[in-house]
Amino acid sequence: MGTLQTVQPTTDCHVVAMPYPGRGHINPLMNICKELVSRNARLLVTFVITEEWLGLLGSDPKPDRVRFRTVPNVIPSEHGRAKNFSGFFQSVTNNLKAPFEELLDRLDTPVNVIIADTYLIWMTDVGNRRNIPVASLWPMSASVFSVFRHFDLVEQNGHFPIDLSVRGHEIVDYIPGIPTIRVEDLPTIFEGEGRKVLKWAKEATSKVSKAQFLLSTSVYELESQVFDALKAKFPFPVYPLGPSIPHSQLQTCSNYSDTADYFKWLDSQPQGSVLYISLGSFLSVSAAQLDEIVAGIRGSGTRYLWVARDNVSMIKEYGTDDDDELGFVVPWCDQLRVLCHASIGGFWTHCGWNSTLEAVYSGVPMLTCPIFWDQVPDSKQIVEDWKIGYNVIKKGGTTMSSRTTDDDDHGLVKREKIAELVKKFMNKESSDGKVMSKRVKEIQEVCRKAIAKGGSSDSNLDAFIRNISHGPNISKLN
Repeated sequence: MGTLQTVQPTTDCHVVAMPYPGRGHINPLMNICKELVSRNARLLVTFVITEEWLGLLGSDPKPDRVRFRTVPNVIPSEHGRAKNFSGFFQSVTNNLKAPFEELLDRLDTPVNVIIADTYLIWMTDVGNRRNIPVASLWPMSASVFSVFRHFDLVEQNGHFPIDLSVRGHEIVDYIPGIPTIRVEDLPTIFEGEGRKVLKWAKEATSKVSKAQFLLSTSVYELESQVFDALKAKFPFPVYPLGPSIPHSQLQTCSNYSDTADYFKWLDSQPQGSVLYISLGSFLSVSAAQLDEIVAGIRGSGTRYLWVARDNVSMIKEYGTDDDDELGFVVPWCDQLRVLCHASIGGFWTHCGWNSTLEAVYSGVPMLTCPIFWDQVPDSKQIVEDWKIGYNVIKKGGTTMSSRTTDDDDHGLVKREKIAELVKKFMNKESSDGKVMSKRVKEIQEVCRKAIAKGGSSDSNLDAFIRNISHGPNISKLN
């Protein structure tokens, strides 16, 4: 197993941190660890990732007091989680526990606390058996946590399993802390891969009862009713630490400039005129739906910066020379800095929780295009609860990934509708546009106050450090 650091720094507090091996889980945990070491010069973090992820992250900048350690890959990369989500989840559950414990046995410094992704279901048992406190980090919204934690209520009320096309509009008003939602706004748990993974999500949130802390990447003020319900439920500290995004690494958010070509292009665009488009790093819409999205965006006449991953050539080849002047297509970008750029006026997003928090922090309204899992309730939260976006997808309990097959246009969101919606969304001078802009700035202010000195997340980080610095014994927390 590989290591990247051999010098043992002096430490008073040793944190072992382990994410679920996925980008949307690794990034927020790393951001939290960077915050921890920035606040305590004698705190050491051992960050445990798979060998595959070490190859991807090993050269990324990080503080000296965050060191990588590795465990073997749980599944061959050619069979990764995007191709077999439930199979990958099962492998994480079955195959990572033993190598992690072997790694713990080899560590040269006593461990004060383990911070582990909630989806590492076995971690609380490991910590309790070894008398090491476990802080369970939930990497999605607190609302989604409450859904899975209280999923027995969904079943008892006859809302699982059901036919969404018939009963998706029915109201769910019995989950603690969550505003009224519809059944179709629940995570994608009713069919396919979502149905297969549901049992692990229920078990993961249930296992939190055996932890000594619950950490959240969300912001208390954004989901205060849910957090109040969770704090009343658990006998241990519940700490919202969000937004757990790399905000501390930004220079000046509003005036940031870079030598990258896409930043130079953004610098040349009018303020608030560009739609930033990214459908995440994991799943994709169908080819037929992507074709409609490309045509709709082009047809709207809106300027856009599109992070297209493997579809760069396809999108570039779709349009004309005139289209190329309106848009810029890249495989990857520095998303938070892009969202903070003055020319960005909106974000077409898959509604992953990290992307949602980055948009909120940046004060950018969203066009929501959920694909899978927690992205569906995140979209509902953005559009209906916070009122800072529009939903691209028609109601009916399905997502962009499940609406269609490549050779069947039934259920597609068509290019004409997309073009019309994008024009409406990017019109900042309309009455709706002005209201949405005002609202997103209010939510942004809430978010930034939380991480400012004395804010809720700032105070929770300090409180967590005080708690874990007392020593490695669980009894000291009781």
